[in-house]
Amino acid sequence: MSTEKTPSSASSSSSYVFCKGFNGLDKVLLRDARGSSAEVYLYGGHVTSWKNEHAEELLFLSSKAIFKPPKAIRGGIPICFPQFGSLGTLDQHGFARNRFWTIDDCPPPFPTNTLNKAFVDLILKPTEDDIKIWPHSFEFRLRVALGPGGDLMLTSRIRNTNIDGKPFSFTFAYHTYFSVSDIRQVLCLLVFSEVRVEGLETMDYLDNLQKKERFTEQGDALTFESEVDKVYLSTPTKIAILDHEKKRTFVLRKDGLPDAVVWNPWDKKAKAMSDFGDDEYKHMLCVEAAAIEKPITLKPGEEWKGRLELSTVPSSYCSGQLDPRRVLQGS
Repeated sequence: MSTEKTPSSASSSSSYVFCKGFNGLDKVLLRDARGSSAEVYLYGGHVTSWKNEHAEELLFLSSKAIFKPPKAIRGGIPICFPQFGSLGTLDQHGFARNRFWTIDDCPPPFPTNTLNKAFVDLILKPTEDDIKIWPHSFEFRLRVALGPGGDLMLTSRIRNTNIDGKPFSFTFAYHTYFSVSDIRQVLCLLVFSEVRVEGLETMDYLDNLQKKERFTEQGDALTFESEVDKVYLSTPTKIAILDHEKKRTFVLRKDGLPDAVVWNPWDKKAKAMSDFGDDEYKHMLCVEAAAIEKPITLKPGEEWKGRLELSTVPSSYCSGQLDPRRVLQGS
């Protein structure tokens, strides 16, 4: 059963369908006028689907994803807060991705224009158990929106609501899983299949596979032949993922998120994960807008905003290379 809701509040131009998903978990469906859509589970504030106007899925979601709390959902766009990685007593990548969010019917005004956009506002506040492991009071507001052209936009606003006068610091990432044709560089039937990332050339990165040692990226683009787990530092506001076989380019635009994570577990680690298919690593790539190297610190009453916009454009293939320059240099 589903119901359509239009909140009579600051988000009165929003409309969405509220319904049940896997294992009875609440979810929200967004759809724009041209037929693009997005699916957001209240568990984790988690975007699990983003489809274009041709109903083609653009995000990767594992066929073995476990929609059962407290396990985080494997795929889509998990939200990593208040930490990225594993530190101290907090869960891996923090707890926001395995908490129940609620619909925010009375959000403060968002500066973004909401004309002709389907969107939903969610909010997360700490439970008593959360405060025991991370002793801070906060309000985390998340807007998930579809633009008129089918672009997917996520805007996070985190406010320090401590009444004891104490600041807090956090790291953050939109752990986005993109669906790609084949991550490996392979020659099949005389057709060269390639997925590559443009926009991170010459950037410094921390290699999590080499004890977070710092390196500088070499070469014209990132291509993939084995496991990768890198945190790129002080990256451009625009990054492109090119998929030769699908003739599709994903464009990431980010604000307030200086870093970018690139991750693929490859075959051995894929087989070791119970919620990940053995061969599914071939068809996914995580490129994540993040704030990791320099934690964000908020004093009581202060608010941080981090925004991610995802879009797709057709790719061209010429002289043996995909041509992303017009994408990265364009609007």
